[in-house]
Amino acid sequence: IHLITTSEGARRAELCLLHPGQNWLSRLLQDYSLPPIQFSRHSIRCIHSPSHPLDDIRTGADNVVAADGLMETVRQLTADADCALHVSLAGGRKTMGFFLGYALSLFGRPQDCLSHVLVSPPFESHPEFYYPTPQSRVIYTPPPSSQPLDTSTATVALAEIPFVRLRHGLPPALLAGRASFSAAVDAAQSAFREPRLEFDCSSASARA
Repeated sequence: IHLITTSEGARRAELCLLHPGQNWLSRLLQDYSLPPIQFSRHSIRCIHSPSHPLDDIRTGADNVVAADGLMETVRQLTADADCALHVSLAGGRKTMGFFLGYALSLFGRPQDCLSHVLVSPPFESHPEFYYPTPQSRVIYTPPPSSQPLDTSTATVALAEIPFVRLRHGLPPALLAGRASFSAAVDAAQSAFREPRLEFDCSSASARA
């Protein structure tokens, strides 16, 4: 698992998913007898500006940094021909989901897929809900209602999202090296422009 997030998201993930007192990922594996899944602090990829990690994504500059960081992560992971990416858009800012989906459209291969997770209300966005538990577990809605909820009754639906794969239109240099999000978009756009051939009669030359 690779988690792409802000510094605040990284802090929450470490405390809720990896902390010995919480460690909800380990609980999930145990509850459903799942095989070990590699996930540690090194799996949390924090989005960085040139000088510091981002606490949130609010400004135009933050969006540029997030787009470049998400695209570079996807480019690196798709460089491994022996892996398949299962990319989830769940969580984060809407712009992060858009950039992540677009990055997969630029670099995705036939074996890669894109999905979103839909959680039934009132469990959706509840800070104490992580997954439908096989045994009954009671949590409460925020005050003043403080309504008890049984996490074993929650439903989670995985919706696979079709996407257009544009990788074949990118130049090899872009696939092999770091580039900005906008540069990758321009390169993909160029691949679909109508071919153009110009003749210069004065020099008896032609250029594409």
